[in-house]
Amino acid sequence: MTVLQKIDGWAEAHHPKWLDILRIGLGVVIFIKGFQFVRDTDALLAIMHNSRFPWVSLALAHYVAFAHLFGGVLIAIGLLTRIALLFQLPVLLGAVIFVNAQRGFFSDNSELMFSLGVLFMSLFFLFYGSGPWSADESIKSLQKDRIRDGRQAKEA
Repeated sequence: MTVLQKIDGWAEAHHPKWLDILRIGLGVVIFIKGFQFVRDTDALLAIMHNSRFPWVSLALAHYVAFAHLFGGVLIAIGLLTRIALLFQLPVLLGAVIFVNAQRGFFSDNSELMFSLGVLFMSLFFLFYGSGPWSADESIKSLQKDRIRDGRQAKEA
């Protein structure tokens, strides 16, 4: 049994339902942020042009919008949650390090606190998993039922 399987087994056994509500909220917040990026692409492109990587600003803008929109939905419904969160990490790290650091860490920067909160919750769910109220869990239980039904059919 690998370390990841042990962590996943422990997380499944110790996962209160309120954490699923927190995961759903995280997905909705990320989706809304992606929608804001799509709605106001000029502001996003201005942020990218002011960053250290202006030569890839258009590609980064598309990645950020796509990762937030598509990833937010996946996180909210709990489908491929860990993979969707992995795609969020570069965006969130970039927001914390490159975008918010320019404004100053010690200034009245509420966007920094928001980005840090989303980053820490994303890291938490990356290790903790999607939980019992998720599409991932529904798929696992369907697979277990099919395996059990297949064994019963062979025994009969």
